[in-house]
Amino acid sequence: MSTRERTWQLNGTCASSVDMELFLHYSLIPSLFIILVLSFLQRWEHCRQRDDTSHLLENHFGIVIPLDFLGTFSNRWSYGIAFGATANKIMFLFSEGYQPLQIPQWAQAFVLLVGGIEVGLSHFPFFACLSSEFQLISSILGFSYSLIWFAVTILHITQCPHGPFLGRYETVMFYWPSLLCLSFLLGRFVHMFVKSLRVRLGWELQMEEKRLLEVHQAEHVKQLLRKPPSQEKKKSWFQTRIYEWDPCFQFPSRMIGTTILAFICLYLFIVIEFCVFVYVREKLDVFEGELESYIASVNKTGTLTPVILQVKELITVSKGVWVVTILPASLTCVSYLFHILACYRKHMKRLWAGNRHFLPLKFHNPSSSGSVVAIARYSGWQIAYILWGYLIIHVVQSLFGMAVMYSLVLPVIHSQSLEMLQGLGIGILTISIVLGLVILQVWIAASFFLQPKMGPADKQKPLALNNRKAFHNFSYFLFFYNVLLGLGACLSRLLVSCTLGTWLVARIDRTIMQNGYEGVDMGFRAWVGMLFVDHYHTNPVLVSFCHVLMTGHRERKLQQATKHGYLNQSAGPRTSARARTRWLLLQTLINNPSLVMLRKPKPGHSFQEFTEILPTCSES
Repeated sequence: MSTRERTWQLNGTCASSVDMELFLHYSLIPSLFIILVLSFLQRWEHCRQRDDTSHLLENHFGIVIPLDFLGTFSNRWSYGIAFGATANKIMFLFSEGYQPLQIPQWAQAFVLLVGGIEVGLSHFPFFACLSSEFQLISSILGFSYSLIWFAVTILHITQCPHGPFLGRYETVMFYWPSLLCLSFLLGRFVHMFVKSLRVRLGWELQMEEKRLLEVHQAEHVKQLLRKPPSQEKKKSWFQTRIYEWDPCFQFPSRMIGTTILAFICLYLFIVIEFCVFVYVREKLDVFEGELESYIASVNKTGTLTPVILQVKELITVSKGVWVVTILPASLTCVSYLFHILACYRKHMKRLWAGNRHFLPLKFHNPSSSGSVVAIARYSGWQIAYILWGYLIIHVVQSLFGMAVMYSLVLPVIHSQSLEMLQGLGIGILTISIVLGLVILQVWIAASFFLQPKMGPADKQKPLALNNRKAFHNFSYFLFFYNVLLGLGACLSRLLVSCTLGTWLVARIDRTIMQNGYEGVDMGFRAWVGMLFVDHYHTNPVLVSFCHVLMTGHRERKLQQATKHGYLNQSAGPRTSARARTRWLLLQTLINNPSLVMLRKPKPGHSFQEFTEILPTCSES
């Protein structure tokens, strides 16, 4: 019994009353309502009342943002789970299933753009309610909207839980990540409601406003100002080889959300790929049945019988290898996701330290507009690169598995072990001789054609020729052999380039182009632009400096207010700003005596007198 027949028996005449694509369109109505409510509550920070309309609105209907893509370090996992709830719709767009209208092929990009905007609007309330300042109202709206999506998804699953490809619970396999994310969001909004209600009732203190300087950024600056320890702590094997946690660094919400969404989309992509494999396998089974009926009709004596048997063997091996390589291909992409996070931290720390040498020379100063666009592109491109990278890696690993099967396994099955070992031995011996001749050339050059070391501490001989006549004869006779050797080297270069290129195609943090052609790699350009935007806007030293300026400005305004309001009752000592500046200047000159010669001289004072005073001040 085929899978489709089994599914028909499981579902019966299954006709779900919920069309998820149609519900996506109708979900825009409550979504726009929630956005309008939050926009009404949001006030303009810098409102310039120029006409009667702005006066009537009373600063309402401010701009609602889903989340800060640059400096959001709080609620990172909540935003990440909210991104995860959009996975099914993103895969729907990725498969280009969004076709509300019949349009020509050239306008397909505009349709996908409209589809992306519609998916963004339908899931906008999740992010807006999480980031809103009015948590009491936003938690109610967010909980209601999440509950609608949760109920509709449950209804869709319960009406038709089975599918035509995987059979039992196929729909559950597709939608359980979204259900899990929606459940988390329901719990999160309940927590927000309880916490905001307790604050409203006075049972808890109001949470402080969003800080400009985060705790981990301040700790990073403190770590820079501390004297480095004389002896580093001993690290474990996991910290040395895999990952070391840094309390002074946190990934922004954008990176966390991208990683979670990439995981879920990768899982859905693997499930979809397996469904396609099941469909193709059924067709191949039918084709194999026709081949077997043909062989039986000719009583295994036809001229095409050997070819048909080889085709059947190829189909059987291909199906087995494709299934076996699903696990290593998926693990490779999962490891890439973790490795990209580690590379993000490593690259950001290098940029903070002023080190740009790890980037190609043309990327040391990327364009500002390109970098701004890059940070908007990165998340979507990273997910697409992972999905396409998984498919390409799976194909490459399947081809490698086919080569192993036909070169090692099938000869043993067909009782051709001796011939296989003989061919394998000849191949290994040939490659060993070629590599041995290459190594021999290097040894001869080092032993006979280079002058001896100039000192006992030198690691290698100097690049100075010796025995020139012998060297010319050596080069002449090896010229003809190296022509043939270069053919193999060229093919090996092509093979290694193709293998590494396909293996690393999912790595957006590393370019697969050769030196000088990195600008063609659009994914790597998006990665570099995203790094520079984060570097310029979340650099802990720069943010700390701005925090000090804003704090000082706020304190000065408070002092002026208390002074004019006759509330300045501080009994502490007063410090003159001029005296403080002069004291800091003196400290700077004591620590840097060479700056004295660069100062503008004043009448009545000489440089010699000032340089005589400095040692006395430093001793005191």
